[in-house]
Amino acid sequence: MLLMVVLFAGQQLSAHSINYALEDAPTKDVVWFYTKLGFTHIIPQGFDHILFVAGLCLLSTKIKPMLWQATAFTVAHSITLALSMKNVFVVPSPIVEPIIALSIVFVAVENILISKLKPWRVLLVFLFGLIHGMGFASALNEIGLPNGKFFTSILSFNLGVELGQMTVIAAIFSLIIIPFKDKLWYRKRVVYGLSSCIALVAAYWVVDRVFMTM
Repeated sequence: MLLMVVLFAGQQLSAHSINYALEDAPTKDVVWFYTKLGFTHIIPQGFDHILFVAGLCLLSTKIKPMLWQATAFTVAHSITLALSMKNVFVVPSPIVEPIIALSIVFVAVENILISKLKPWRVLLVFLFGLIHGMGFASALNEIGLPNGKFFTSILSFNLGVELGQMTVIAAIFSLIIIPFKDKLWYRKRVVYGLSSCIALVAAYWVVDRVFMTM
């Protein structure tokens, strides 16, 4: 509901770049184009988003907590994606990208420091999702949206992003969590090991992205 309010309010604002190539295209072509764009922005292009989602999967071996986190992330990035594309507010990419990397570090380190998902985790994931949505908007704005198809384009892009994220979650649960969750060494080798690798890679990104802007 909140996303729909944002979209309606944004209809009167002019912000996003225009994709003239799809301006007169059939709706089905627009849906397919932006759904595919959203999916490929996660797989294979969004390695940082893949690591973020992977980090979310590691704290609990149960699917329900993961779905709560995924829902919070989805709602949050959908809001800021729509707001950013309508220029309600715009945060420069040089600020957004290091914060995205920091969010990955935080999730990975928290996986190591705590053994059980806490209530604040969902709230933090929501806040991080707001930041990631700005990153999605930056990428989407490079392609632009066709005139008169804001709803269709944004919702299709979000659908693609969600399909990409669900693919990552399904892969991690089927290849890592389900086969090994009952092993005595699961937390030490899998959770600690993978979370440490994720944290190190993301920490490198933080430094790299900060210095790239200087």
